[in-house]
This record gives sequence, C-alpha cells and structure tokens, in this order.
Amino acid sequence: MFSRPEGYNSGMEEIVIASRNLKKARELEELLAPLGMRVRRVSEFTPKEPAETGATFIENALIKARHAAAASGLAAIADDSGLCVDALDGAPGVRSARYAGEPASDAVNNAKLLAELDHVPEAGRSAQFVSLLVLMRSPHDPIPLIAEGRWRGRILRAPHGANGFGYDPLFYVPDQHCTAAELSADKKNRLSHRGQAMQILLRQLGAT
Repeated sequence: MFSRPEGYNSGMEEIVIASRNLKKARELEELLAPLGMRVRRVSEFTPKEPAETGATFIENALIKARHAAAASGLAAIADDSGLCVDALDGAPGVRSARYAGEPASDAVNNAKLLAELDHVPEAGRSAQFVSLLVLMRSPHDPIPLIAEGRWRGRILRAPHGANGFGYDPLFYVPDQHCTAAELSADKKNRLSHRGQAMQILLRQLGAT
C-alpha cells in the first residue's frame, strides 16, 4: 500500500468520498488510508445525487466533488472513471456505468460490451481504464487538485475472475497474465488506473 507523502500537511482532518458505489468507495477508502484522516461518504450527508452532465471524466469528477463538498462542509474527493475501448472510439467512456441503460448493472453492461465487440479480432480489442480524481477543499475551491491514471489492457471474449467490479472480469492485464478481476484487492490498488491517480494525488498533497 502507499505511504504518507513526505512533507504531508494538508490541514484536513476529515474528507468525504463523493461516490455511492460501495465497491468504488471501499477502494478509495483503502487508497486514502495513508493520510490518516477520517473518511466519510457522501451518503451520510445527502440522499441527492448530482446530474453528471459532463462530456468528459474531469467535468463529471468536478461536479461530484463540488456537490459532496457543499453537502458535507468538508473537503471532498471524487473519482470519475470508465473503460475506453479503442475499437469503439472510446466507448463506453463516461457512460461506462450506464452503458446498457437503466436499470444499470455490471452484468448487462458487460453483455453489451461483448456484443459490440463480437466481430472484432484479438488485435483490435485494446482498451484502457481511465480515472480522474479531483480533491476540492470547499465547493468554491478555485484550484482543486486533479490527478489522472490510465491502465491499458484488452477485452476478452468471456469473463474471468470473481474479484473487483464493473468490467474487471473482461479486462485482461497482459503483464499480469490475468484479468483485473483475478487480482487481489491490494495488487489491483497498486496497478489500477485509480491507484495510479491516487499516487499522483498523494504526491500533490505532500507538496501543499
């Protein structure tokens, strides 16, 4: 796991995670552990969800972080992330969680992705997970911290593994010779798009 950044002194004692996805929130809690702050969830403060109207990951991450900071009165961290498949011109992208429409579920999203790629050969099934993390100290923070992580792999023709969530069972990681869903939680946190973004964010916090 990551260590507390050298020189770290953010002045924050609590931080709220702007996510209602329980598995994503749990990953973020684990990644934030080195900071030694009390980590809260936005559901403790409001039942409302902001409309994610952005066309990009960064726009949606800012919307979610601003909403959580306003609802809680605390510094807020938001992740907007998704899967971008090269053969699909970057889809599902910002629509990753609702790729197959509502009601959303991992199973129907994965089924749609496999159908869309049914006739795409192995060489054309490259993809990347992308994560944009935003940390806002207040809803009016003019200089939020922003970090991006990317994790490259390819899409299999059938799911493998029972760990993780979302598209993890279809996302093959070549240098690990397995899917994201076959990695342990600790190893995934070290390698993943979200883990990479958090390492960058932690270094930024160490410099503030």
